Amino acid sequence: MPQTLCEATQRRCDTWPVPETSTAANPRSPATRPLTEERRTSSVELFWDLVFAFAITQVATLLAKHLNWAGFGRAMLVLALVWWAWSAFVWAANAQDSDSSTLRLTLLVASAFIFVSGFAIPGAFGSESVLFAVTYAVVRFLHLALYADASRRGNAAWSAIAGFAVTVAIGMALLIAGAIVTGGARIGLWAVAVAIDYAGPAWLTRERLRGIQRVAVAHFAERYSLFVIICLGESIVAIGVGAAGGHQHASAELVAVVALGLLITAAMWWTYFDRFAALAEHRLRTHRDPVLAAADGYSYLHLAIVAGIITFAAAVRQLARAPSALPGQSVRLALCGGVALYLIGHVAFTARIIRTLTYEKLAVVVALAILFALGGGLSAAALAAGITALLVVLCALERLGISGRVDHGQ
Repeated sequence: MPQTLCEATQRRCDTWPVPETSTAANPRSPATRPLTEERRTSSVELFWDLVFAFAITQVATLLAKHLNWAGFGRAMLVLALVWWAWSAFVWAANAQDSDSSTLRLTLLVASAFIFVSGFAIPGAFGSESVLFAVTYAVVRFLHLALYADASRRGNAAWSAIAGFAVTVAIGMALLIAGAIVTGGARIGLWAVAVAIDYAGPAWLTRERLRGIQRVAVAHFAERYSLFVIICLGESIVAIGVGAAGGHQHASAELVAVVALGLLITAAMWWTYFDRFAALAEHRLRTHRDPVLAAADGYSYLHLAIVAGIITFAAAVRQLARAPSALPGQSVRLALCGGVALYLIGHVAFTARIIRTLTYEKLAVVVALAILFALGGGLSAAALAAGITALLVVLCALERLGISGRVDHGQ
């Protein structure tokens, strides 16, 4: 990263400016109160992330076992729930003091429940549905309690919290109701529950969301970056698990697939963390409508980024398990489609936060679609090599492009 950007970022106060609309409407809003310290991720939040790493692994395992459209839909439904619980706690924790005993206790208790939820994920659409739904609902209500405490301390606006608390309650009621029924009714109720829960801050209480709290930018951006790292780590684990499953020795095909899978993972890491993450954080500090931009860019659009990585992880696990066989259509689609979904989420996030459309990524998405359509006869290594080549070119082009924008002060 150029030193000029680092210095400019560090010199800025670690708070978001508040839109004139929210300040004028409520001069005593928590969003108008300055923060006196630069927040960073605490050790208890890192412990919380470790528990979610297990849940993410379970989602990837669920998808890998049912690598078809139905399996993808079920896995993405569970991922949406897991992601939303984690993201909700990022916001609530951001409104707490860094040394808050309430934050520490709530995260530790919630960790126990989300661990049980993660344990139940493989059977969430079977015998473990009630266990998954109830423990997940407890986590969501603990999040509301943590936010209520932040409001009591004057760090968050109760009006905004009360608004989306209604949609949380409705969503959790539908989630538990869906766990009781079976088949398509369960999937339908859970899909409606997710839609209502997501709609709370996205639509029903969007105007109130502007003044919900004053947010520490460094802490907020760091939390989401860490979750991307968790998901990329799951990709690496998936490669290792696939490679270790049933292979007596390391064949040339296996070594090639493992090496190329790691290169693809590294390239996805590069596209997010080589300058871009810091640039997005920098832009967020001076955004005219920062709270809504953060909600859109991080809480919502990052779900596509995460879903793409998890889909890729499930596919590369299958690829490493049978490196000498021709990849089936479902594996090929998940591999190319997972990387493409990751890039699409990246494009949308960049457009929302940085106000830039990255044509390089869109071109690679098109190339991935062509690779899937025409790559039916490619071996596992050749398919992985094609994806690797596309991402390496993308990284090279974007480094030059982003470098030019940063050096010009943009």
